[in-house]
Amino acid sequence: MYNYKTQYTCSREIQFDVDENEVITFVKFVGGCAGNTQGIAKLCIGRKVDDIIATLEGTICRMGTSCP
Repeated sequence: MYNYKTQYTCSREIQFDVDENEVITFVKFVGGCAGNTQGIAKLCIGRKVDDIIATLEGTICRMGTSCP
């Protein structure tokens, strides 16, 4: 399990796990809007890490950061 401490976003942390094929198997956001973060987590599970990065990269939030 990995823990990523976010900065300048509504969520404070993203917990996730990746299998040997670089496929995301688990995602949980700590803090933030529960409905949005649960939805993002469900969309990420079962996809490759690089695919998720390419899809969500550049999604800008109010503080100039990328929330997802």
